[in-house]
Amino acid sequence: MKELLLISGLGVLSLLSGIINFRKGFLFLVIIGLLANIGFSIMDWNSNENVYDMMLMDNFALAFNASFSVIAILWFISANSYFDNENNFSDHFAMVLFSLCGGLVLVSFSNMTMLFLGIEILSIPLFVLVGSDKTKLSSNEAAFKYFLLGAFASAFLLFGIALIYGSTGSFKNETIATVLSSGDISPMALIGMLFMMVAMSFKVSAAPFHFWAPDVYQGAPSYITALMATVVKTVAFAAFYRLFSTTFMSMQFEYKILFSIAAALTMLISNITAAVQSNVKRMLAYSSISHAGFMMITLLCMSSGTSGILYFYTLVYSISSIAAFTIFEIVRTNSNESEEFDAFKGLSQRSPLLAIVASFALLSMSGIPPLSGFFAKYLVFTAAVENGYLWLAVVGIIASLIAVYYYFKLITAMFGQSSDGNKIEVHVAHKFVLIICALALIFLSLFPNLIIGVLS
Repeated sequence: MKELLLISGLGVLSLLSGIINFRKGFLFLVIIGLLANIGFSIMDWNSNENVYDMMLMDNFALAFNASFSVIAILWFISANSYFDNENNFSDHFAMVLFSLCGGLVLVSFSNMTMLFLGIEILSIPLFVLVGSDKTKLSSNEAAFKYFLLGAFASAFLLFGIALIYGSTGSFKNETIATVLSSGDISPMALIGMLFMMVAMSFKVSAAPFHFWAPDVYQGAPSYITALMATVVKTVAFAAFYRLFSTTFMSMQFEYKILFSIAAALTMLISNITAAVQSNVKRMLAYSSISHAGFMMITLLCMSSGTSGILYFYTLVYSISSIAAFTIFEIVRTNSNESEEFDAFKGLSQRSPLLAIVASFALLSMSGIPPLSGFFAKYLVFTAAVENGYLWLAVVGIIASLIAVYYYFKLITAMFGQSSDGNKIEVHVAHKFVLIICALALIFLSLFPNLIIGVLS
């Protein structure tokens, strides 16, 4: 409970900071608060605190709380220059922190009411943040699309919850699971589960409900895109996993075929589409969708204790994405706002640090051994084969090979020749974030079992 109070308190304090003009030291205060949040998660380990029968702060929730807090710290440091350019910095800080509150609710809900509230608390600030660049029509358009489609997905989720309540008589995950496992599953419960699956698939941008993501990711300010592709995707998948590993575990026969088809479509469609992109930001958006496909495989293999694999995968992917989006924004601002592959040509001569860390992050996301991304995909494929989804592992390998092509296309451009010989000066905060990301990826490559064992 104190984790939620801490983050929400930081959000309220950020609003007050705008009134008292407390700007210079506020980033440091937020980082200290998030570090304290990680400390609370460690202190509460194995406590299984039940918060009014609405939230369960078990090890799963605490681990993901610590994980997205680490990613949020890196994001805040990286995005500091974005906040510096905004007069209403306190509003931006508050919306991000309140969104993190929704994330904490999502990873710990034990009642369907809290699932819906968590989704809304997470999403509503994002609708505003996506459209926060008022000078660009693309940002306003992205916010409008995201709002309309997000409202549509929320309606599906709410209707699904209503149907589940109508068939089981309860909003509690544990009670619903008991009712569903005790006898024949009613058509109302089945339809309710399908509605909720559609809504959650939209939130994690899984095919065929992924169509909003490329436009929204491309139109949003780059740092907001980075937030959506890392923290938001992590907590959404944690909620997805929690929902189906507890509440709907007895309905595996009904939903596994749908999950397997969605995972295969997500991996193939996104990677094939990413391979033909000329815009780097849009390519990274499709890359984000493709990783959702790999993570969906863990939803098919929950009997094998794949929560640790999902945790490891989200951590590797989020750290790689923070590095990739940070470098993208640095290059874009030093290339006359260009987002094309040509802007990255000769990056190794203009800034060796950016080229090396970008290559490291991209190679990790593509699954090249012995980097941490390879272990993440290997563990997902192993779980798929062990649970009888050999064909899905083959699809994943094919999708990974396609991903290697477009990741290497960008890496080749970075180490090629460039007509622009201007050096790129990297801010010390960005250097810190990129070095930490690179070291973290090395650590995850060397000790994957240490992270997976947290939830085993």
